[in-house]
Amino acid sequence: MRSIDIHAHLTPQCFWRSTENGGDWHGLTREQNARGHELAVIAGARSALPPRARYTPEQRLADMDSLGVDIHVLSPYSGFYNYHLDTAIAVATSQDSNNEIYDMIQSWPERFAGLATLPMQDVKAAVAELERVMVQLGFKGAMIDDKINGVTPDAPEFLPFWKAAEQMGAMILFHQGGNTVVNSRIKRYHLPNSVGNLADRAITFATLVMGGVMDACPDLRICLSHGGGYTYQGIGRMERTWHNRPATRGQSTQPPSQYLRRFYYDCIVYTESALRYLIDTVGIDRVVFGTDWPYDMEFDWPVSWILGLDSLTQDEKEAILWKNLERLLGL
Repeated sequence: MRSIDIHAHLTPQCFWRSTENGGDWHGLTREQNARGHELAVIAGARSALPPRARYTPEQRLADMDSLGVDIHVLSPYSGFYNYHLDTAIAVATSQDSNNEIYDMIQSWPERFAGLATLPMQDVKAAVAELERVMVQLGFKGAMIDDKINGVTPDAPEFLPFWKAAEQMGAMILFHQGGNTVVNSRIKRYHLPNSVGNLADRAITFATLVMGGVMDACPDLRICLSHGGGYTYQGIGRMERTWHNRPATRGQSTQPPSQYLRRFYYDCIVYTESALRYLIDTVGIDRVVFGTDWPYDMEFDWPVSWILGLDSLTQDEKEAILWKNLERLLGL
């Protein structure tokens, strides 16, 4: 039995090398806090980097082996989206990150595949980089944020990007970066992450549906990380609103529930009952394996967790662990 992880991040070695001894990587720097933890410094803001973020490819492979994970579909660290920086910086950091992923794929083609990071603040530049990685480097798609400098993905300026992603067959993984919708209300208790990223994912689902993107791009492939957030639990309320308040429908041509199976969802929901409900709501063919490596929200033993769930059949476990992604990404 195989296991293919669609939600595994990379903090590129070029960042670590460039920022040694006070150096910078396209203007990004690195420092340690009082406890010796590594921090990325981006335009004055600091983001903590977990110990395994520094792992070399060889160390990553050893860790994957210990966890029983065969393939990482690599996606760059979301802290390096850099949408708020000059486009030239975001292009440079995107290309460096994506080129490093390509080098890993070339060196270990049976262990790695790639999702790019893109300079989404400039749609033409984002499309150009997506075309480069898909056509020249053999990537499977890209990972982007739920919002681009505060703008949701249904904004008209992003439609050319969605058309291009659809035409190229790119899988787009949504994963929060920086602040979530919760930050403006409360920053305590890590709620901007534990609650906020789930809320952001539900907003992304709703805006892509009501904003008409899913109708305009019928073959678009999107995966919502963290089980799609609150989407599958809150679909009933979205549905009720759609039927009872026609003015809220936007450009959608069908009720929200009819779009659930247009998306894919990783399995990072943490409890067996939640995963069972996700499967029953969206269908087993829409749920894929993800771990959030190497962050502290990762499952301790992700493959073992899936295999040990009593409410899933063997066929369902195999579909999540590898069959769905093997089919979707041609792995």
